[in-house]
Amino acid sequence: MLDNAELAKIAKKHNKSVAQVVLRWLIEQDIIVMPKTTRKERMVENISIFDFKLNESDKTAIARLDKGKSLFYDPQDTQRIKWFNSKEYDIIKL
Repeated sequence: MLDNAELAKIAKKHNKSVAQVVLRWLIEQDIIVMPKTTRKERMVENISIFDFKLNESDKTAIARLDKGKSLFYDPQDTQRIKWFNSKEYDIIKL
């Protein structure tokens, strides 16, 4: 998602990062977001999304990106769900 050309174009227009555009879009959709980071500079970036608004063309372009499929994993993929619950995944998280 963070490498998406359309999101990059919108981010450049607003002088923001792609992550900021995504966070702003979610907020404007009344979706509660809780970005995870341990880096202070990323925390500052994550909260710096209230000094711009997406216009209708931005929102339309972002909405068109929805393919009805997770970018991270398929929740119907039972093997992946088992892996998330495995010790192997616990080791990777550390």
